[in-house]
Amino acid sequence: MFTRSPTTKKLSFFFHLHKSHFSTDIVGDKPVLVRDFIHSALYDPKHGYFSQRSRSVGVLERSIKFNQLEGRKAYMNHLDKIYKRSDISWFTPVELFKPWYAHGIAEAIMRTTQLSVPLHIYEIGGGSGICAKGILDYIMLNAPAKVYNNMTYTSVEISPSLAEIQKETVGEVRSHLSKFRVECRDAADRSGWGDAKQQPCWVIMLEVLDNLPHDLVYSENQIFPWKEVWVEKQHDKESLFELYKPLEDPLIKRCVEIVELDKNQSVSIAKSVWSKVFPKPRRCWLPTGCLKLLEVLHEVLPRMSLIASDFSFLPDVSIPGERAPLVSTKKDGRSEDYNCYLDAKGDADIFFPTDFWLLERMDHYCSGWMKLHGNNTTNQGKKRRTLVLDTSAFMEEFGLPTKTRTKDGYNPLLDDFKNTKFYLSVPTHNLK
Repeated sequence: MFTRSPTTKKLSFFFHLHKSHFSTDIVGDKPVLVRDFIHSALYDPKHGYFSQRSRSVGVLERSIKFNQLEGRKAYMNHLDKIYKRSDISWFTPVELFKPWYAHGIAEAIMRTTQLSVPLHIYEIGGGSGICAKGILDYIMLNAPAKVYNNMTYTSVEISPSLAEIQKETVGEVRSHLSKFRVECRDAADRSGWGDAKQQPCWVIMLEVLDNLPHDLVYSENQIFPWKEVWVEKQHDKESLFELYKPLEDPLIKRCVEIVELDKNQSVSIAKSVWSKVFPKPRRCWLPTGCLKLLEVLHEVLPRMSLIASDFSFLPDVSIPGERAPLVSTKKDGRSEDYNCYLDAKGDADIFFPTDFWLLERMDHYCSGWMKLHGNNTTNQGKKRRTLVLDTSAFMEEFGLPTKTRTKDGYNPLLDDFKNTKFYLSVPTHNLK
């Protein structure tokens, strides 16, 4: 079924050759790491999902009037009609609950920032621009005039088509335009940021982590070392298969190090015994794209405060492996999920659940604290103060839940998004 060599191993997906008929040049003649395959499938300028589909991010024509809906059934029927009229696979929460979702984020920023200094906000992957507009609207109406007048809001957007949509959305309020700008580039590319900026700022990432490239590592059983997974074309140029190599990529190795920092000897012994009784292959998806982005952000914005929101788990995922993605497309008005990530060829979204425990560890690692303290549980010297909240808890604290409540008391923002969380991270005084 597969061949072995001392340094590499070629293994077809699920132990048989996986046929993926590629209509693009996402994979060239040389093997690529899984993260590079995913990045091309999503963001390639010619063939990527977000690049060739200007409406890959849904935009509602008007805000939903929740208080005019009777209850959950009426809301679901209303949502069903919206999806049937659109070629969008799904709408982001900030779009479904506009403007209230963005207003909650703006309130969180206003409560925890020093309004005596100019407010600088960066949004990574701003989608349709509805979050930027909602935050600017809220600050214009609720903050002291000097805060709004002196603030800047920079959207870092990799998709040219979405960048144009953001300009149009924010430009609906003319006074916002002097504060808002879009930089069409990859936020994880250090060269695009220029010199490090020492002033306090906010970074917002909504449903961004789920679309960041991930790497895949494989092990023959519970105690064998991990191997990094590469994607290679078969000789017929139409089929793809996985190529396994020993860990050499520095980014993957750093991510594995963070994941395994909490390992202890007793756990290793238990795994060793268990693997002898029930040996089985392991597959683990690593958020290397997130790690790379955090490394860049901590370098260029060392005094940033961070708000991130994403899915903590995804239902009905058939792709194997810890933190495995959902690969979904929309055909003839219906969503269709793929059983293999190699099927994504620019026509499908690839999104991952966010491991918020791991996100927190990567944040501390990139700040420099965990590199010095490892798994030491003491808070002494920590450079970040972090908090993970369910979306319902975040919105009850900072938002206006009454605005998303139906007549019978049902609230889709609080009741339906149980698999989403907010991550808040602010700098402490231990910056050196």
